[in-house]
Amino acid sequence: MRTLIRDVNVFDGERAQSAKDVLIDGGVIAEPDGRAVDAVVEGAGKTLLPGLIDAHTHAFDGNLAQALEWGVTTELDMFSLPPNLARQRALAAERDDVADIRSSGTLATAPGGHPSQLMAALGDAAAFGDAAAFGDAVGPFPTVAGAGDAEAFVAQRLADGVDFLKIVIDDGAVHGTKLPALGVEAVAALTDAAHAAGLQVIAHAITAAEVAIALDAGVDGLAHVWTDAGSDTAALARRVAAQGMFVASTLVYFEVISRQGSAAADHAVHGIGDGAAQVARALHEAGVPLLAGTDATPFAPVHGESLHRELELLTLAGLTDEEALAAATSVPARHFGLADRGRIAAGLRADLLLVDGDPMHDITATRAIAAVWRGGIRLDR
Repeated sequence: MRTLIRDVNVFDGERAQSAKDVLIDGGVIAEPDGRAVDAVVEGAGKTLLPGLIDAHTHAFDGNLAQALEWGVTTELDMFSLPPNLARQRALAAERDDVADIRSSGTLATAPGGHPSQLMAALGDAAAFGDAAAFGDAVGPFPTVAGAGDAEAFVAQRLADGVDFLKIVIDDGAVHGTKLPALGVEAVAALTDAAHAAGLQVIAHAITAAEVAIALDAGVDGLAHVWTDAGSDTAALARRVAAQGMFVASTLVYFEVISRQGSAAADHAVHGIGDGAAQVARALHEAGVPLLAGTDATPFAPVHGESLHRELELLTLAGLTDEEALAAATSVPARHFGLADRGRIAAGLRADLLLVDGDPMHDITATRAIAAVWRGGIRLDR
């Protein structure tokens, strides 16, 4: 199938391009060649973007379809047990109406550490009537007692076919509890073992002290901004930049948990959310690459829709509209080695989002979805 999108404004993943024609030839983007096409889409007054990439999700049954409805063509899943991950990967490989997925598979955490308490709650939900929603996506999972477990843990993740390794450094303070957490020796051993195996390492660390452990261990990126902004925030952000790390933002996640039980105004971010926003601003000012991520779950934030809110929050944290769009397209593609997507260029996958209006001057226009293509196949919305 050959589709010509005619006279459309383009954000190519890095910069704006004025009205032009874009050809979808089979599953890839191509230069218009004057030959016959099967369909023409009029692009006047619209903007064509690369398909969006959510840099932090948790995909359960139905979530990848939900994401694609909102123009999210790839999700970077940050924790899935092997049976669930195998099912989501099979869906993404066999169907065109769901988002693609990359995953860390089973994350590394201390025995009883985060997110064991959340998995127990999901297991209870499955036992009491929600088994169809969760099924084999919840249950016991291997943990890491110390540095001596690192090589065996990483070897098993390789056997599971993961795309990167996620390590949890979280003592529960932000969640209002106390949890066992991995120390710097265990985190460093896991990081070294993963790097030796060719895996990138992403750390869940949501306080400044936890981020310092991740930095000492030499991880490649952070799965969240941290939340306890203070006088040392700018210095810590500069250290993150100096070590060449990237950070998935997840501001919408912190907004959600900070609003629970409150009647906050729509654009206000209080408590934890306000601290996260301050940290995001400091990271941006320090030159740290920010990747738009949501921490979407089957509950909240919502897959797909929440990434559009994340883009708004990133602009409130100081990014320009174009920088925010790059944070959800070319930037995560570059840092996760997805060389075939995240930009609009000849030869790349035709993962595309067409919207009414101009999100390069009004970021909320990303919500005005006119069409979505995944691998050149237009989604029936």
